[in-house]
Amino acid sequence: MPRILIVEDEDIIRSAVRKLLQHAGYEVADAVSVEEADLLEPDGFDLVITDLRLPGAAGTEMINRAPNTPVLIMTSYASLRSAVDSMKMGAVDYIAKPFDHDEMLAAVENILARKNTDTGSTTSGELAGQPSTAASDPAAIMFGQCEPMQKVFTLIRKVAPTETTVLIQGESGTGKELAARALHLLSPRATKPMISVNCAAIPESLIESELFGHEKGAFTGAVSARTGLIEAADGGSLFLDEIGELPAEAQARLLRVLQESEIRKVGSTQSRTVDVRMIAATHRNLKAMTRTGEFREDLYYRLNVMQIRIPPLRERRPDILGLARRFLKRQSEKLGRPELSLSPEAMQALERCRWPGNVRELENAIERASILTDGNIITPTALDLDNDFGDDYIPETLVEGNNEQTRTREADSASDLSLEDYFQHFVLENQDRMSETDLAQKLGISRKSLWERRQRLGIPRKKS
Repeated sequence: MPRILIVEDEDIIRSAVRKLLQHAGYEVADAVSVEEADLLEPDGFDLVITDLRLPGAAGTEMINRAPNTPVLIMTSYASLRSAVDSMKMGAVDYIAKPFDHDEMLAAVENILARKNTDTGSTTSGELAGQPSTAASDPAAIMFGQCEPMQKVFTLIRKVAPTETTVLIQGESGTGKELAARALHLLSPRATKPMISVNCAAIPESLIESELFGHEKGAFTGAVSARTGLIEAADGGSLFLDEIGELPAEAQARLLRVLQESEIRKVGSTQSRTVDVRMIAATHRNLKAMTRTGEFREDLYYRLNVMQIRIPPLRERRPDILGLARRFLKRQSEKLGRPELSLSPEAMQALERCRWPGNVRELENAIERASILTDGNIITPTALDLDNDFGDDYIPETLVEGNNEQTRTREADSASDLSLEDYFQHFVLENQDRMSETDLAQKLGISRKSLWERRQRLGIPRKKS
């Protein structure tokens, strides 16, 4: 049984990670500081998981205290730069808070599998130098038994071993980052780092410096040279989440990386070659954004070599109860209430809900209900779901009224479009000459529903 040491000063996080790993079959010890961890002889463990910021010595000190043990760094997005720096010091990987439990387990399994491979103790059926199949198969990271998700898993297995650039599309909360991690773990780059960047979380003024690095004195506050995240991912994979939020200048620089495999730091005249597998993700409609000039068309086609669409939860009805049971089991273990279960009425409510927030919303609902329920049976009242089904279809008013020109132009292709495609075409064709109120009236929906559909389909409003 692998032995894992957790070094974390926050009681809630330390306890949650300990219970998660113990339930997965690992032998776990924990400490609140590097000094306390040192008393447990950390070099005798198979893996050390440590927070970056600890009282006293920093978490990176565990790299020196346990030179023969891989160290996984936990950090927040705000400390992403420090996490990359820690990997240069010898950390085997990092995971950003807040992390998904499946993501943590996948990272642990992958590190331990690589450790066994490096020491020559590969298990039956494993190839030397390759990650464990169980740890890196998409079905081990993401849950999905319905046909749409099985197609996603099949596509990931086919694309992962290649060097092809991948664009992952899907609504917020569908699990795009888990798909990216599966692509990395199944690739020949699995032993190298995967750097994840949320483009929407970095201020626009700093995005170029963060991605490409900068030279000393390149701008006010650049007191020393810094390596960018793209260079830090050299040899591995770079996951750019919310790629649609990149400003125009960064888009142009990123295009050169994809075309020439070169980067140039801010303030530098020298370029450097990098070997990076690019994986991007977005919930927005990039093709629509190219029409409005918000996203470069040449960059879109460079990114859209292979597209993986993660279906929203409303298209995965058979998976809803399976996901709910997994989340409930996890919450039961965290709360020490293994007897928690869903009532038949609660199951029906879960299946009826449209889940605009997708899997993340379902997980939040189960967590909330697990905490609020007084007994052992979770009822619809405890779930407190918003079952406002809204408009499930676009009415005939979409093609009626004073829109003869649009009807004539699109009549031949209307039968080949889904309702969402037709909605998208209608809005893009008419938003320049119609107000939001007029658009909503023509579509036969409320302004709120129009806004929600724009968000879901990634159709930006035309700036006035």
